[in-house]
Amino acid sequence: MKVEILGAGCQRCEELFQAVTEAVQQSQVSASVIKVKEVQEILNRGVFITPAISIDGEIVSSGKVPGRDELIRMLNSAASVAGQ
Repeated sequence: MKVEILGAGCQRCEELFQAVTEAVQQSQVSASVIKVKEVQEILNRGVFITPAISIDGEIVSSGKVPGRDELIRMLNSAASVAGQ
């Protein structure tokens, strides 16, 4: 699974990257967490409010830093859809 954090590098973007990294470890799903900082790439994906989370190409959150439990639910849901 590919999890991307979309944001230009603001404090909330960094917080989200850390939170998602921890949630991946806690949920024990197999995922890579990648930062996407290029503004044009973020806009091309239809994201106008950062930070945002993309899981396997689908934007699942934008404009907030979800809590740990919500992040784990997102990861587990995506993993079950992907058949992991």
